[in-house]
Amino acid sequence: MCSETNALGVHKITKINVIWLGKAGLPLAAHIARKWIEVIWIDIDQKRCDLINNWGNPIPEEAWLAELLKKHWWKELFATSDWSETKNWNVFIVIVPLFIDEHNNPDYSIVDIVSKSIWEHLKKWDTVIFETTFPPTTTENRLKNIIEKYSWLTEWKDFYLAYSPERIMTWVSLSRFEEFPKVIGWVSEISSNIAYEIYSQFIPNLNKVKNSKTAEYIKVIEGCYRDSNIALANELYKIAEELNINFYEAREFANHQFCNIHTPSTGVGWHCIPVYPHFLIKKMEEANKESYRTFLNTSRDVNEDMINYWAEKIILKALEINKPLSKVSILIKWITYRKWVKELYHSRNHALAKLLKSKWVNLFVFDEMYSESEINELWFNYVKSADIEFDCFSLELR
Repeated sequence: MCSETNALGVHKITKINVIWLGKAGLPLAAHIARKWIEVIWIDIDQKRCDLINNWGNPIPEEAWLAELLKKHWWKELFATSDWSETKNWNVFIVIVPLFIDEHNNPDYSIVDIVSKSIWEHLKKWDTVIFETTFPPTTTENRLKNIIEKYSWLTEWKDFYLAYSPERIMTWVSLSRFEEFPKVIGWVSEISSNIAYEIYSQFIPNLNKVKNSKTAEYIKVIEGCYRDSNIALANELYKIAEELNINFYEAREFANHQFCNIHTPSTGVGWHCIPVYPHFLIKKMEEANKESYRTFLNTSRDVNEDMINYWAEKIILKALEINKPLSKVSILIKWITYRKWVKELYHSRNHALAKLLKSKWVNLFVFDEMYSESEINELWFNYVKSADIEFDCFSLELR
């Protein structure tokens, strides 16, 4: 095993594979490297690997990442698309994306492909730890079965399998590894000790939980909590508007140590919060427990419908102006799902901009993360400043 024993007799891992160089995997690998542990990154995109190996940073908005890549490249870090490079490495940390399809079912295609690639290179006594956010029971059932079926190895007898969900926040990911608590669960008791030992060498605030499905559930319900609270804020805002009450004044004095009403928005974006509730919704659908998913469904519906609410509000405001609707200039500030993160996946401001454009208004977009050509490629009109005066109020909600 790629490890050594220190003076206290503690098993120290010195080489780790991190699979997939995305917005979570790349900061994780860089963080592990700054603990002087050798890391090899595996990704199907050789161009991305070449960029990293030439001191390039594919996530420029991630604070301190470029500095770490330059400091540790080649000494502790190396990226490749060649799985054979892993033959002398015995720890696999997998952090590939899990999307949902048009019917909100989990799409395991990438996860399954990577799991099958692992069994092709899995050796006796190797450890596999998944960090992708999963529906509960995925690790102990689906992934364990795939690896065992194709590798002819048995979990706990021949290899170790565990789960530790990522807990980062894109843009400040590297600080989260040091500051934010992390959990780890396992499929068998022996795997728990091995996985905990590995992670404790680069995660200072690490907590064991009973099993992998508990760890999976912890990450999913965190997203459900946030989705539901954002939905509550959005609904309370609409009610306040209907009653001609200043929501923000009411919120200021309603909030205290026992009450934390969020700010309203256009909904919830990215791969996380709008996706995770569907994991539990589908589980309860499969179990024929319709009444167990009512609240999660309602929260999802409220947040998804916010772009229609804001589109109607904006159009009605525009109609008050003494111009044809097609001549009323409207500005949407920021179309990314979150400020400072250049991603449009499930971005509600982007969805709102597309909806307004379909209404034939004179729509402009400002986002510091996108160049004029990139905005034009999205079929929006570009403005270079957020401070330009527009006929209709500009929207800067998140």
